[in-house]
Order: sequence, then structure tokens, then C-alpha cells
Amino acid sequence: MATKLIPYLVLDGTTKEAIEFYQKALDAQLLFSQAFGDSPEDPDHPLPAEMKDRIMHATIKIGDSEVMFSDTFPGQPHAVGAQVTICITTDSAETAQRYFDGLADGGQVGMPMQETFFSPLYGNVTDKFGIPFQIFTEGKE
Repeated sequence: MATKLIPYLVLDGTTKEAIEFYQKALDAQLLFSQAFGDSPEDPDHPLPAEMKDRIMHATIKIGDSEVMFSDTFPGQPHAVGAQVTICITTDSAETAQRYFDGLADGGQVGMPMQETFFSPLYGNVTDKFGIPFQIFTEGKE
């Protein structure tokens, strides 16, 4: 079982610019980037035009470390200083659920663990200390 803790930066429409900045400043390599407009469409929740070019998820590599990114939806609350979460990735659904349940004890669930188009089991939770976590199970392409 492989488990990693990865900083996850949530920006307000400036993810592309931030990635370019870190590529120049820190020799970062872009490993993955997907815009909201590249995700499967949901007819019940159409994507606003201004969201299509925003980044849904991106990963860069700096040295041996990874940093993940996402843009917010326009109008979604975004506070400077609160844009960093910790993403825990694991290849075990059982481990992912155990971590999620442990962090949820005394915390607040933002999204219950569930299958998504990008992960067999994903959820997010803020622990009792106010630290936001994303739990991501690897396995979907």
C-alpha cells in the first residue's frame, strides 16, 4: 500500500498562471492538467461558460515532491490564506475510508466518501482542528 500527503492549492481562477510561475521559479514539471470543460458533462448541472477554461485539477512536480491545484467556481467563497488543503492519496479503498472516518471524528464532512469519475473513492473533510483534507483513492484513468 502506498500513501502520500500532497499539498493542494485552491486558487480563484489563477491556477494556470501559478503553474507557469512555479515552472519558471522552481523548475516545476507539469504532470497533469484538466480543465472543467474537459470533464464529462452533467445535463442536470450545466457548466457555466466562464468555468470551461478554469483548471479542475492539475499536478506539478518540484524535485521529488508533488503539488496539486484547482480553481474555484466563480462566486464560490475563497479566502486568501485558506487555499491550501492536504490531499491524502492511497491505492486502498479500505485505507482511504479509515483515514476519512478518523479525520471526520469531531470534524466536518464536506463531501462523503463516494465513487467519482476520477476516483473509485473520494471525499473531503475538515478535521476538528480546522485542517481541510481530501482523501483520494487511486485507480481510475
